[in-house]
Amino acid sequence: MKFHKEGYTSLALVVLFIFVINAVADYFDANIFIKWFLYLLSAFLFIAIVQFFRSPKRTIHIDDNAVLCPADGKIVVIEETEETEYFNDKRLQISIFMSPTNVHINRNPVSGVVSYFKYHPGKFLVAWHPKSSTLNERTTVVVKKQDGVEVLFRQIAGALARRIVWYVKQNDVVRQGDEFGFIKFGSRVDIFLPLGTKVAVNIGDKVVGGKTIIARF
Repeated sequence: MKFHKEGYTSLALVVLFIFVINAVADYFDANIFIKWFLYLLSAFLFIAIVQFFRSPKRTIHIDDNAVLCPADGKIVVIEETEETEYFNDKRLQISIFMSPTNVHINRNPVSGVVSYFKYHPGKFLVAWHPKSSTLNERTTVVVKKQDGVEVLFRQIAGALARRIVWYVKQNDVVRQGDEFGFIKFGSRVDIFLPLGTKVAVNIGDKVVGGKTIIARF
C-alpha cells in the first residue's frame, strides 16, 4: 500500500496541525483529559488522511471488449439518458458514487486516444443531486478506442470534494486501468456508453476501480 502523491500537501498540513495543538497543550500544561482528547484527535486525523490518500497496488487485466470501472465506490445510476455535451444523443449512463472512505484514484475504463477533454468550473452540490452532473465542477474525457467506439467519462466534484485533478489532455494515448485523475475526498464518476452495451453490474453493487468489469461491448 502506497500513499498517493495528491495527499502530500494535506498530510503535511495535518501533521503541522497535530504538532501545534499538542505543543500548545503542553505549553499551557493542560489537564490530562484535554491532553488525551488531543492525542485521540491527532491519531484520528492522521489515520483519516492516510486512509483518504491510500494507493493500493492493483494488477490490471487489459480487455478491449470490456469497460473497467473508473473508480472505487457504489453503482448509483444505470439508465438511458441524453448526453448533451459531446455526443448530443442517447447514451447508457453508469454512475459510481465515491464515499470519503473509498480509494479516490480514477482510472481509464478503456484504452485509446483522448478525442475530447474539457474542464468545467461549477457548483458543489451533493454528488447524488440530479443536477450535479451538469452544474458541479467537473471534467469530461472522451476516449476513442481502436475500433472507433468512443466512451465518455466525467469526474464530478461534490459538497465535500473541492478539488478535481486530471492527468490527461486531448490527443493523449491512454491505457485501460491507468490513472487519469483523482478526486480529493470522494464524489462521483459518470460514464456514458453506446446504447446496446451489455451492463455487467446492478444498482447498489460495490465496485473496484480498474478491477470490476461494469459493461461489455
